[in-house]
Amino acid sequence: MRYLDLDVDALPKIGRIGLGTWQFGSRPWGYGERYAAVTARALVGRAVELGVTLFDTAEVYGAGRSERILGAALGDDAARVVVATKFAPVLPLARVVRTRAYASRDRLGVDRIGLYQAHFPNPLFGMDTAVRGFAELLDDGVVAEVGVSNYDLARWRRAEQALGRRVLSDQVEFSLAHPGPLDDLVPWAERNGRMVIAYSPLAQGLLGCRYDAYNPPSGFRARGALFRPANLRRARPLLELLQEVAAAHDATPAQIALAWVLHRGPVVAIPGASTVEQLERNAAAAEIELAADEYTALTDQALAFHPEHGRLGQLAPRPSRHNPRIE
Repeated sequence: MRYLDLDVDALPKIGRIGLGTWQFGSRPWGYGERYAAVTARALVGRAVELGVTLFDTAEVYGAGRSERILGAALGDDAARVVVATKFAPVLPLARVVRTRAYASRDRLGVDRIGLYQAHFPNPLFGMDTAVRGFAELLDDGVVAEVGVSNYDLARWRRAEQALGRRVLSDQVEFSLAHPGPLDDLVPWAERNGRMVIAYSPLAQGLLGCRYDAYNPPSGFRARGALFRPANLRRARPLLELLQEVAAAHDATPAQIALAWVLHRGPVVAIPGASTVEQLERNAAAAEIELAADEYTALTDQALAFHPEHGRLGQLAPRPSRHNPRIE
């Protein structure tokens, strides 16, 4: 496992590949009692063995079940990894933020939350309300570091200004199918000793190259916009290039997609995993070094991929190197 070079004394080293646990406790992803007792424990235990040190969850995942399952699976190992969770800032008053943090800490069964994050911005409230709660949690040692999620760069910077100290991370959707953070978040994090946490780095499985317009996914994934037949056709050049680069590295397309996310700047990817074997492949991606021309070619294809979103036929605006856009 490779690790970030960050000056963060309050946390263990942060591995470039973490484990996202959205699926823990989530019935659409097959959660059941056996999953909690067997599968989740096997995944978490093996992740620790492989050097994974960032485990991400949230209070809303499975209505708190994900936190409970993760905490039970980590057990004593929680003290030597970064346990990250998120609160939903529906009413981001300082006292509410503190109450939610204590509840998450109890569900996780930890003495201190490693990274506590606002799950999304709430435009109805100013930054001061939530960050007062952050400051009190930091001062009381309830959390080691704080972060945000789904924030654009301007909001991330305003959160830091309001807090008056470091907001360590921004967790955003970031993949070859959603390359926007390359324009602003990643360079700013690199210049300022912060990190970007990439969720959905495999675009819910699109970048594993298992699906195409003639073989779409079923179940939960089938409802995603990326898996519409038109988008699967649009993604074909990107997926073909992924397969070509994967063959050159004796790797899987998913591993190359993860290596691309990690190639530039202080980025940690947090893919989920349904099996130990998938977890092992994800962790191995941290060791893959892409050649400069491979990275450039993949980036060009990522920027050329324009999926349909919203109404049928409507194209989402996409960033470019020459026309950066805050997501």
